[in-house]
Amino acid sequence: MDYRNLKSGTDVRGVAVEGVPGEHINLTDQAVRDITAAFLRWLGDMQGKKIAVGHDSRISADRIKTQVVSTLVQAGVHVVDCGLSSTPAMFMTTVCIGCDAAIQITASHHPFNRNGLKFFTKSGGIDGKDLDAILALANQEAKPEPAEGTVESCAFMQDYAKILRDMIIKSVGGTLPLQGFKIVVDAGNGAGGFYAMDVLKPLGADITGSQFLEPDGMFPNHIPNPEDKTAMDSVSKATVEHHADLGVIFDTDVDRASCVDSAGQEINRNRIVALAAAIALQGEKDGVVVTDSVTSDGLKIFIEKDLKGKHHRFKRGYKNVIDEAIRLNREGINAPLAIETSGHAAFRENYFLDDGAYLITKIIIQMAQLKQQGKTIDQLFDTLQEPKDEKELRFKIKTDDFKSYGLDVIQKLEDYAKENGWAIAPDNHEGIRVSLQNGWFLLRLSVHDPIMPLNIESNDEGGAKGIAKALLPFFETCDQLDIAVLKTFIDE
Repeated sequence: MDYRNLKSGTDVRGVAVEGVPGEHINLTDQAVRDITAAFLRWLGDMQGKKIAVGHDSRISADRIKTQVVSTLVQAGVHVVDCGLSSTPAMFMTTVCIGCDAAIQITASHHPFNRNGLKFFTKSGGIDGKDLDAILALANQEAKPEPAEGTVESCAFMQDYAKILRDMIIKSVGGTLPLQGFKIVVDAGNGAGGFYAMDVLKPLGADITGSQFLEPDGMFPNHIPNPEDKTAMDSVSKATVEHHADLGVIFDTDVDRASCVDSAGQEINRNRIVALAAAIALQGEKDGVVVTDSVTSDGLKIFIEKDLKGKHHRFKRGYKNVIDEAIRLNREGINAPLAIETSGHAAFRENYFLDDGAYLITKIIIQMAQLKQQGKTIDQLFDTLQEPKDEKELRFKIKTDDFKSYGLDVIQKLEDYAKENGWAIAPDNHEGIRVSLQNGWFLLRLSVHDPIMPLNIESNDEGGAKGIAKALLPFFETCDQLDIAVLKTFIDE
């Protein structure tokens, strides 16, 4: 098969087990071996070098790990087998224990039947062009020179948990700095259970009510995804029922996180961006916060007026956001935070690593410090102006040359907006964003799929439907766009 079909942004992802009708295994043993071998060829001479391997809780993890480890060993690599691990911890093996590279076996929040590979070097996660090169080598069946490597088991997650504990102790003080706090953790049966047991509990926190901490790759309780309504409702309910100060939720491999306050109110999307920005901009004069393209107008006002920072609204895709923040810093621009509304948050102080556990640790430190002042965490972003109504609609492009067609639609919508006297946002880097009297909309082209997402936000109750109606005459001229969802939304 053409391994390029397994590319998803910067990750390899595919079907790893049967069980979903119409979806058959394409992340085969051979595919895993070929892609792992190609990663080694791409890295260069790795004989005698150390590569860490970890995985999340998926049911296909053991099978895939066996193929990864055997391929590495046959190429003379010293494998550090970390077992059940978070994705950010795998990068940290290059920082803390001298690994030359790392491989995480994960498919993030995707269904149980899927899995994948995520690659790290000492510089961080690889980018899309790097993965293109690796998959090209895999297609050529390029193999490293045979040699004999070794394997050692390493409980690195214990070391990683200690790093987070030490952060809290240093910032808050005392040997039990979280004594008196009740914090609910929802790990969604992914890899995040360690945060409750190995970070919070040893510091004195009451973790009563924490749920789904046990790894279970079938994810029997809810999708481990902070953007999923069922998942957020679940952690909100548990937080309120157990009278907790904070509720925390992670995705499967812990590179994303969100939380809820003591009233069960969600702190996600624009709110998690606002909270992270409030923390990151402390002591950072004119600091820039880089976000994805779908953040609200109210968030920009909050960052620039209330926090005295600068908002750099960039493209969708957490790696795009992170790479843009890195670029700004290289140019001498102070950008301490890159964060996407999905919950991917990367602090400059933490290698610009998108790490859900690190984000939550920063929030808990702030919560503990605020309590000493008689304040609560939600007071950090209580001036955030939030939309009254919002909607995302996704239009399928029916023509094969979907990229060219999508770009043409965006250009025509720009012309349509000018004809109507609508204000086109000057700070937009993706698709077209238009500000209206009562809100805004953004139309963009999906990075990989024949889809055009339309995001609408309104300052009026039910206002998103009015904006959709104003756009309908334009979209009815786009004969290769399936706009059935737009018409259904308008008619509801």
